[in-house]
Amino acid sequence: MKKLEPMQLWNYFHEITQIPRPSKKEEKIIAYLKEFSEINKLDYKIDAAGNVLICKPATLGYENSKRIIMQAHTDMVCEKNSDVVFNFETDPIQTYIEDDWVKARGTTLGGDNGIGIALQLAVLSANNLQHPALECLFTSDEETGLTGAFALDNKLLQGEVLINLDSEDDGVIFIGCAGGVDTTATLTYCEEKSPEGYFAFTVAVSGLKGGHSGDDIHRGLGNANKVLNRYLWSINQKTDLRIHAFNGGNLRNAIPREAKATVSVPWSEKENVRVELNHYIADLEKEFGETEPSFKLTLGSEKLPETVIDKMTSDKLLHALYACPHGVIAMSKDMPGLVETSTNLASIKMKPNSEILITTSQRSSVESSKYDIANQVESVFRLAGAIVTHGDGYPGWKPNVKSDILKIAEDSYSKLFHQKAQVRAIHAGLECGLFIEKYPHLDMISIGPQMYGVHSPDERLSISSTQKCWKWLVDILQNSL
Repeated sequence: MKKLEPMQLWNYFHEITQIPRPSKKEEKIIAYLKEFSEINKLDYKIDAAGNVLICKPATLGYENSKRIIMQAHTDMVCEKNSDVVFNFETDPIQTYIEDDWVKARGTTLGGDNGIGIALQLAVLSANNLQHPALECLFTSDEETGLTGAFALDNKLLQGEVLINLDSEDDGVIFIGCAGGVDTTATLTYCEEKSPEGYFAFTVAVSGLKGGHSGDDIHRGLGNANKVLNRYLWSINQKTDLRIHAFNGGNLRNAIPREAKATVSVPWSEKENVRVELNHYIADLEKEFGETEPSFKLTLGSEKLPETVIDKMTSDKLLHALYACPHGVIAMSKDMPGLVETSTNLASIKMKPNSEILITTSQRSSVESSKYDIANQVESVFRLAGAIVTHGDGYPGWKPNVKSDILKIAEDSYSKLFHQKAQVRAIHAGLECGLFIEKYPHLDMISIGPQMYGVHSPDERLSISSTQKCWKWLVDILQNSL
C-alpha cells in the first residue's frame, strides 16, 4: 500500500491501520495525532472527550478566505469473522491489495474513517498546497454513540465551512443525513432443569454479508437474528422447543451477519427438525439467494445442557423477535431513492445474570418518525414483558441546496472529472447534525472515496476512488477563495 500514489496519503493510511483504535479506546491514535502535530510544528488541542484539533495557517493569498474545518472520526468498527483470531485492542489490521481494492484479512479494514484521517494528515503535512486557514478536527467514539461530537465545546471551532470526510460513495456530495436513536430490551429468565428424553442441537447462521445499518439497510440483506429466530419459531409451533442459548450480532450499527442458538426438542422430533431445516433453506434461497449467495444455515448435534430458559420466557423471546420490525420502514417523498426511516434488530446476547439483552437502532430523516419507529419496537418488547430503554439519540442534518461550499465542490468535480457530482442526503448518521446544533452558521458538505462492506469484514476501499477524492479535496481547498 505504501507504494501507491499519492505516496504521502497512503503512507498515513497504512500507519493508521497499524494503530488499534476501537471505539472508546482511542488513546493510541490520539497519541499518534499529537506526535504528528509536534513533528510538523502545528498547533493542536485535545479536549477531555478525546477530540483532537490541529490547525494550519492559510497559505499566501488565502489569508482573508473563510476558515475551513475538515473532520473525520478516530475510532473504527471492530468486526471479524468468527473463525478469525484477532484482538482489536492490540493487533494491527492485516491489509492487502486485490485489484483496485485495499482489504483486510478477516476483519474490518477501518477505512471508515481511517481514510478520512489520512486525507487530513496529508493536507496538513503538505507544503505545496494552496488553502485557507485550516482546522482539522478528529472526533472520538463516533461509532458507538457520537460521544466526541456530543461533548464538543461550542467555542472550540472558529471556521465557517466544514468538510466532513466520513462518506463512502465516489463522486457524491452529501448535504443531509438521518438522525438516530437506540432501543434496548432486557428480558429476565429463570433457569430450569433440562427435560429428560430431549435431543439437543445447535443452529448457526453464517456467511451473510452484513453491512452498515444505515447505508446498506435498503439492499435486502439477510439479518442473521431474524433468519435464526424464524426457524426456531416454526419448530416451536410444532413441538416443545427449549432454548439453552441464543446469541447473534454484535454492534448496533451493523446488520448482523452471524447468529447461533443451542436448543432441544423431544427425541421423537429429531428427524423432523432436519427436514424442516432443509425446507427452510430452500425457502431462503428463493427469498434472498441472489442477494446473499454465501449464506449458510447449519445444524449440529450437542450434548444436552443441564439447564434451559423457562418456557414462558422462551416463547416470549421467539414471538417478540419475530414481531420486531427490521429494515426499511419508509422511503423519502422529497428525495427519490433515499430511505427515510428504518430499524435494525442488531444483537441478542445472553448475559450471565439470567438476562437476555436485545439491541436495536432506529434512523430517520424525520424526527417524529424516528421516535415513532422506536416506540413501535418498544411496544413489541414491552408486550413480551421486557424492560425497554432508549438512548439519547442524535439529530439529523437538514439539506441546504444553496450552500456555497456545495457549489464549489460541484464545480470542482465537473472541472476535474468532466461529469457532474451527485448531490444527495444519506440515511446513515453523520456527526454533522450535532455540529450544526452547536455551530448553526456552519456551511457543510460530506465527501469521501468509494467503500463497500463498511462495518463488516468485507469492508474494502477503492484505490482509484481514493486518488480521485484526494485531487478533489485539494482542488476544493484551492478554490475556496
